[in-house]
Amino acid sequence: MTVFQAIILGILQGLAEFLPISSSAHLTLAPWIMGWDDPGLAFDVALHVGTLIAIFWYFRRTWLDLARAAVEVLATRRARTPMQRRAVFLVLATIPGAIAGLAFEKQADSTLRSPVVIGVALAVVGVVLWVVDRAARQTRELDGMTWKDALLIGVTQMFAIIPGVSRSGATITGGRALGLTREDAAVFSFLMSMPIIAAAAVLKVPDAVHAMGFSAPLLAGVLASAVSGWLAIGFLLRFVQTRSYFAFALYRVLLGVAMLWLVFSRR
Repeated sequence: MTVFQAIILGILQGLAEFLPISSSAHLTLAPWIMGWDDPGLAFDVALHVGTLIAIFWYFRRTWLDLARAAVEVLATRRARTPMQRRAVFLVLATIPGAIAGLAFEKQADSTLRSPVVIGVALAVVGVVLWVVDRAARQTRELDGMTWKDALLIGVTQMFAIIPGVSRSGATITGGRALGLTREDAAVFSFLMSMPIIAAAAVLKVPDAVHAMGFSAPLLAGVLASAVSGWLAIGFLLRFVQTRSYFAFALYRVLLGVAMLWLVFSRR
């Protein structure tokens, strides 16, 4: 893998991790379309270190507040304030996705990376995102969440094990279905991404380092992912203050249909 290829993949990872368009799909499709060797799931997860840096830095003050709130919850065994409840909700929301990741790790690295699976997932979730976002209320804020809401959004994250579904796409759709505002659905999606990305990085980054070492392509990809991820977070939060998720849903459907057309036209 060249530095140029790693940078392109890093930019795709950073943008598509937080925009609801599926980073795993783009990281799988880009090498396939451009004729590059598939870097594999370990490299894909290594790029998540960049998005981990982006989400930590963008919400650094929130993370400090959440850390203090978590300590208070452990000390008192009660979650009384909105921030304390949010800390507990993030833990609850992480559990289903962690279970799915452990249960289907092998399939995620092999059969689920099929271009047909990706194309179908992109299109189907795009339609679901559009329908839910159009029909859902926009009246609830994060402070009004319950533990059931957190767990349900966590369940939607389980489907992100399928490339093309999109972790942010699934969780934002889940948040909107529960009536969260477009911005708050995105914020909770971003916050709940950190534990699951960190866990995946701990498990898979050593494999990428073993295969590539601390090489220039690996470091360039992580840096590109961090910068583009930080930009994507800010862009999306500003975008949905005045607009719907329709543009992302349409992009998903068009990309999915194009993907399926390419697959079947080459047979």
